[in-house]
Amino acid sequence: MKRYLMIFEGRIQGVGFRAFVQRLAIQYKCTGTVRNMANGMVEMQIQGEDSQIRIVLSKIKEGDRFIRVDDIHKKEIALQPDEKRFEVRYF
Repeated sequence: MKRYLMIFEGRIQGVGFRAFVQRLAIQYKCTGTVRNMANGMVEMQIQGEDSQIRIVLSKIKEGDRFIRVDDIHKKEIALQPDEKRFEVRYF
């Protein structure tokens, strides 16, 4: 089990990116949060089995016809053992 903080850059705000990420995380049994940042980037914390997180990240990198990820900053952070779901945060 791993938890990562990731910051995404690209065409990722106003294109359904957070909902896209949430659907993938739920599909691959990951927990965490995703939120827009004031600087136009998106922050995600994702927790789950490393193999599942790799799949989610791979699909995020592929994007869709609206989403384009140009860069990802990633670092491992402490696990949140009581976390139960993946949520979109609005703040």
